[in-house]
Amino acid sequence: MTIDKLIMRIAGSFILISLLLAWLHSSYWLIFTAFVGANLLQSSFTGFCPMVPILKKFGIEPGKAFD
Repeated sequence: MTIDKLIMRIAGSFILISLLLAWLHSSYWLIFTAFVGANLLQSSFTGFCPMVPILKKFGIEPGKAFD
């Protein structure tokens, strides 16, 4: 599995979990949802994602987006 696919899985999981927590506990969890969405948007323009260096340290191979 490449970093590209793992980033999409992690971001999607964070969004779904935070939506569930907003529904069950507090609407303040939607701030976290907005943060993840904004980070995805900025990484589409800049090519930088803060999670990439962390995953590279674990030895996961980068894909074409994060070479």
